[in-house]
Amino acid sequence: MSDHAQPSDARWSELLTADYSAATTTLCLGVALFAFNGFLVSTSLPTAVGEIGGIELISWAFTLYLVFSIVGGASGALLKARFGSRTALVGSALVFLAGTLIAAFASSMTEVLIGRALQGVGEGIIAATCYALIPELFPSRLVAKVFGAEAVVWAIAAFGGPLVSGMLTEHLSWRAAFLINVPLGLIFIALTFRIVPRFSGEIQRLSVPFFRLSAIGAGIMLVALASIMQSVPMEVLFVAGAAIVLASVILIDRRSDTPLFPSDAFSLNSTVGIGLWIVLLMPVAQASTSVYLVMTLQNLWGYGPTKAGAFSATFAIAWSLFAILVANIQDPRRRAWMIRLGPTLLVSGLAIIVFGFSLDEPLVVMFGQILIGTGFGISWGFLSQTVMEAAKSGERDRASALLPTLQSAGYAIGAAIAGLAANAVGYPLATTPDALRHASIIIFAVSTIIGLGALLAGYALPLRKKTMLAIDLPKL
Repeated sequence: MSDHAQPSDARWSELLTADYSAATTTLCLGVALFAFNGFLVSTSLPTAVGEIGGIELISWAFTLYLVFSIVGGASGALLKARFGSRTALVGSALVFLAGTLIAAFASSMTEVLIGRALQGVGEGIIAATCYALIPELFPSRLVAKVFGAEAVVWAIAAFGGPLVSGMLTEHLSWRAAFLINVPLGLIFIALTFRIVPRFSGEIQRLSVPFFRLSAIGAGIMLVALASIMQSVPMEVLFVAGAAIVLASVILIDRRSDTPLFPSDAFSLNSTVGIGLWIVLLMPVAQASTSVYLVMTLQNLWGYGPTKAGAFSATFAIAWSLFAILVANIQDPRRRAWMIRLGPTLLVSGLAIIVFGFSLDEPLVVMFGQILIGTGFGISWGFLSQTVMEAAKSGERDRASALLPTLQSAGYAIGAAIAGLAANAVGYPLATTPDALRHASIIIFAVSTIIGLGALLAGYALPLRKKTMLAIDLPKL
């Protein structure tokens, strides 16, 4: 189908045509590497530490992966500009595979941590570069459908990842669960060579901003350390320090000759700036449910791991389902309202979760969880596309690549804030149902308040007519 087709002619089946099937598969596989890897490791790692030891370091396997993935993602646009998309993707995939092999054949927890750090760097660059490629490989009318397809990949990973990893770990070895990434990575590399054109320009002599990348890593590390501190004053100190470091990076980046971010990142008077605030604040608000919901269901209502996990997965199901349902919307005004409705549903869902725990009603809590997933599903694709296409000339790659990186950073920051609230209200020490319920209500109430920031930003987002037309009209 030609790019000159009318927006209303866009169909889901077009993603599977000869023109776009390889690109769709490649980008979805890039998402799958990230999504499945997280679920595979979380399921198999406890068995791994039972064999090789190092249980006191198990949390660092996740922390280092997150920190290095954010640093890798922050450098994604720069690497794409310097070496081209194909080289950046293939190189980062090889780094990811090297990390996978090191972790899979590790004889100590130290080796697992090294492998996880390499996986993080590689996957961070892959995610950022894949986002930057979406507006290059697809006409505007199909972009929302690409995000819908990626949401489906996340939902499949949420269910299939733990199942496959559990079966392999139980019947073969935890190492086999890690090694699933190898064929996926090799297929990704082969598809990259097929669909991503060779870099035709000259390799740019761009200086690598090691100081800013290191500062980003240090800021996220402070966030991660805050989440494991046992002292509330220390947690506050670490979170405040992280905020200062990351804000300083943004300010320094604006004056740099080799910027990592769009020039108007986090400004309060541009579509890109406010849109990035929404991209950050929605995961910050939602992170509390990822960290504490399953644990609370088990401890408060006696749910088993499977039942609690299925309960929590309603978030991913709702996200995927509604991302698919709204992807056919082409009217610019309706898309604008979907973007604003997303944070509204997020706040409503968190408030309903608070209400559900206060009533001691699991079904009310589940309804809140579904609303949160619905909020992400109806808004995330349109929000991401708006930021991509509202970026200034020459800054689209930086704006696009920042989206998955910022999402990961939002979850890290949100987890730290939720942990701070939990320790402040005595959640770890709660031994009675009433105490646990009260602590849970406070944690999710704090998240609701944070969500109000995303809601306000949504209604402040300057969706000018020309911006929405850019989303609606196909590229010529």
